[in-house]
Amino acid sequence: MKKKRFFAVYLIFILIIIYIPIFLVIIYSFNQSRLSSLWSGFSLHWYRELLRDRSMFEALQNSLILASLSSILSAIIGTLGASGMARRTPKVAGKTIEYISILPIMTPEIILGMIFLAFFTFLSLPAGMITLVIAHTAFCIPYVYLLVKARLAGLDKSYLEAARIMGATDMRAFYDITLPLVLSAVISGMLIAFAMSFDDVIISVFVAGVHTNTLPMKIYSQIKTGVTPKTNAMCTLIFIMTVILCLIAAALARKNKKN
Repeated sequence: MKKKRFFAVYLIFILIIIYIPIFLVIIYSFNQSRLSSLWSGFSLHWYRELLRDRSMFEALQNSLILASLSSILSAIIGTLGASGMARRTPKVAGKTIEYISILPIMTPEIILGMIFLAFFTFLSLPAGMITLVIAHTAFCIPYVYLLVKARLAGLDKSYLEAARIMGATDMRAFYDITLPLVLSAVISGMLIAFAMSFDDVIISVFVAGVHTNTLPMKIYSQIKTGVTPKTNAMCTLIFIMTVILCLIAAALARKNKKN
């Protein structure tokens, strides 16, 4: 009984630490004052200012496009890589390649940013959305790869053997059997990749160039001049959309379970 109470108190404490800053951001988005730390009355002024700020929404659009492309490409490459490694690579070589493949998530982001910058400079590739997509895809692939590989490790190989006995090619067996079974892991990896790409600042600073801006980069640049409640308003809208999407996903999951 004491252990249950301890874990309940501990969970509440952790939730408070996590969500109090979020609630403060939401509250101060309605602040009339320009200073985020000084409450001077309720107002929708900064939401109206946000709607007039075209550069903020352009940065948001760039972030959404970048995160979507990076998550889709990383899902394709990571899934195919995990599937191929699980079936054909010898154990020693497989472990070595696996360690190499997850290096991007173990390497500090500032080092990755410098590496990508040097690589794109060597290729004479102009900085912009293309370099952002390549860099973000590269560091997002390991998230999909590890989740799909873990899911493949728990699958019964007799399904694939039965498909081959019935004449299915490797590609047909992958699309008809393997992919549906690992789809949940692929989607989970895509969501993680989307969040990591959307949230990235350090790597983006190195490879974005002058004319391309993302929302995290824009917010980070405003720290020098002072963050206004307009930024809080944008964060509040994104948080609300995230909550709505999570509720829709939970409702769909319940509906599928009932069916």
